[in-house]
Amino acid sequence: MVQIKHEYLKSIDSTNNEIKRRALKGAEEGQVISAGMQTAGRGRSGHQWETPADISIATSLLLRPTMPVEHLHSLTLVAAVAVRRAIEDLYDIETWIKWPNDVIVQGKKICGILTEMSAANGQAEYVVVGIGVNVHQTSFSEELADKAISVDMAWQEQSPGAQDKGNCEAWTQRIWQEFVLLYEALCMTQDLSIVMEEYNRFLINRNAMVRVLDPQGEWEGIARGINERGELLVETKEDLRQVDSGEVSVRGVYGYV
Repeated sequence: MVQIKHEYLKSIDSTNNEIKRRALKGAEEGQVISAGMQTAGRGRSGHQWETPADISIATSLLLRPTMPVEHLHSLTLVAAVAVRRAIEDLYDIETWIKWPNDVIVQGKKICGILTEMSAANGQAEYVVVGIGVNVHQTSFSEELADKAISVDMAWQEQSPGAQDKGNCEAWTQRIWQEFVLLYEALCMTQDLSIVMEEYNRFLINRNAMVRVLDPQGEWEGIARGINERGELLVETKEDLRQVDSGEVSVRGVYGYV
């Protein structure tokens, strides 16, 4: 079983970067680094940002999996399920997933996940699972206002005047508890059969029209859910296509979700 060893830092460039530095020095699986502030946080496609102090969860976990590299992309979907469970269990806020790994509340993104890997000869040397959750923000910039939300914003809208149910440290522990349970099951099954039904039940655009932003050309179809490999099944007029996350993005036809 993965033994979580949690270390909190007041400020860091990126929790993912710190875990990678620790991994290269021989840190054991289960090392978690969380930070009150990130000065160079990163997301999918290399997007960078700065996380202000103590308003978000910024946390990363080191894994040293023995499963084949081709199965490791499933970790990002497993992380999305873990975060969704934690938010809904702690706050009773209706929470969804946008394929592959965005966690959605009230149609807006509340969490981002970035998984990075170092591999050699077809075997992972280590994997870093990074999670960022908007927790205490009370507003977002005009650019993000229609796309992003925080736990506090959603909680206050649902239960005006209610007290916060926990700090970011407690939140972080809950997320990794959920993740480790799912990760260990994934190691046994080598696929997403353990969470596929749950993932599809909370897939926000399941059975809805989506636009697939493929570098080779955009196309549209109806999202039908994921398969055991984590590919999104999209039905077109001609066939049922399997979409791999890679460099492909999926959007709702009329908006973000």
